[in-house]
Amino acid sequence: MQASKHDVWVGLFVLIGGAALLFLALKAGNLLSLSFSPTYTVTARFDNIGGLKPRAAVKSAGVVVGRVASIGFDDESYQASVSLELQSGYTFPKDSSAKILTSGLLGEQYVGLEPGASEKPLAAGDKISMTQSAVVLENLIGQFLYNRAADNSGPQGGQK
Repeated sequence: MQASKHDVWVGLFVLIGGAALLFLALKAGNLLSLSFSPTYTVTARFDNIGGLKPRAAVKSAGVVVGRVASIGFDDESYQASVSLELQSGYTFPKDSSAKILTSGLLGEQYVGLEPGASEKPLAAGDKISMTQSAVVLENLIGQFLYNRAADNSGPQGGQK
């Protein structure tokens, strides 16, 4: 079998297509972010992080201002410790708050930052003290069912 010029071009086209598919898969899985701007790291502690993952977005007013760098567990406070890498172009007051939010009803989770009113900005190594944990759908359903059962077993013996 004899190789021709077309075989080289077809092979090159297949390689470029494979690289494009790999790039799209990494972007869709939130495993690749092509941001080369300098960052600074702050930490926040949460009682429950739900399904938050490293490399999840950190948003403020719907704009991505950073990424979750790492997630750990603090043995002393029994809370999750989340390190946030914020882009240096965005500054937030020291009394800003962080909460774990969900994109849509069952979408991926991200950290939402709400700026405070302090004159001093957050700096590298600072801790965000005001946090709100993730809303876990299973806990909400459990509370609803428990309250519903308690209402039905009232003084009337469950008859309405």
